Amino acid sequence: MENIGKDYLQKTEKSRARFDELTGLISRPEIIADNREWKKLVKERSSLEELANAHEQLSEFVRNLEGCEKDLAEENDVEMKTLFEAEIEVLNEKIEAKVEEIKILLLPKDENDDSNAIVEIRSAAGGDESALFCLELCRMYSHYAEKRHWKVEYIEMNETEIGGIKDATLMIKGKGAFARMKYESGVHRVQRVPETESQGRIHTSTSTVAVLPEVEEIDFEILDSDLRIDTYHSGGAGGQNVNKVETAIRITYMPLNIVVTCQDERSQLKNKEKAFNILKAKLYDYYEELRNSEYEANRKSQVGRGNRNERIRTYNYPQGRVTDHRTNLSSYDLTGVLNGNLDEFIDAMILKERTELLENYGQN
Repeated sequence: MENIGKDYLQKTEKSRARFDELTGLISRPEIIADNREWKKLVKERSSLEELANAHEQLSEFVRNLEGCEKDLAEENDVEMKTLFEAEIEVLNEKIEAKVEEIKILLLPKDENDDSNAIVEIRSAAGGDESALFCLELCRMYSHYAEKRHWKVEYIEMNETEIGGIKDATLMIKGKGAFARMKYESGVHRVQRVPETESQGRIHTSTSTVAVLPEVEEIDFEILDSDLRIDTYHSGGAGGQNVNKVETAIRITYMPLNIVVTCQDERSQLKNKEKAFNILKAKLYDYYEELRNSEYEANRKSQVGRGNRNERIRTYNYPQGRVTDHRTNLSSYDLTGVLNGNLDEFIDAMILKERTELLENYGQN
């Protein structure tokens, strides 16, 4: 176990050294003066902190193990030998556990995992039932964010006459929000008897969810000439001011015909700022996937076409069951899930992804 410990010390030495280098850089006055560069380096340092700490802990375990093995070889007293052997066993267990932790930390990471999450929810197959389910998904994510002490902002919401939602855009703010929320992307299917169903038949409806990271910096230019910005009267709650003043903003990125709207704030300026942030995220997503030549395939894999047979999760009301079809995990606490108890499903997806990555990269 000592040898494997040394192997992983060697594998993590460069990361630990870079962490130390960044710790010094971010305290230099010339770096602090350049806010953009400072934030970039702080983000990089934060991404290496866990690995650097794990390296130091593993180094301590390996040093202690070497010391115990040396003491054992030189010891003649039987009782002391027994104590050293017990300590060596404990240290080997600690090294093994720390190596497994480091294996996870060395896996390829999504650079956007620490970002806020932009969540788009749209009704799909099922008409009014789909719109009602869309509203329940909005509430579910709001409850989930509250449990994790994240902040939720409703950027846009288009309601139906019966109280459902045609589509909604939420901004979920908190460290690591995207890292967890990204696993909610896809088609969510609901099976239940609608209130208007006189025959008691179960209907199947779907809503789609797409999750994008909020991006602070982009490496391409958005030209004013490519934008069309329209103002209009906000709808929904908000009092007389909402209807009298054109505070809502619609931004169209004409080259790709991407349309973003925001009516969350009473201030036109704030709505414009939020809408532009959403646009940046959508363009970032588009160009990132385009660079990988997988944009269309990836977008389809996120939300599909909204058909009933394209789903990541099914919410079955008659059985009180929620099933995630990617991990085959089921929960019979439907009410709890709709109240934001999503960690069981998200943790299962993270474990599945890590397991697959370890199979691909674990021997490298």
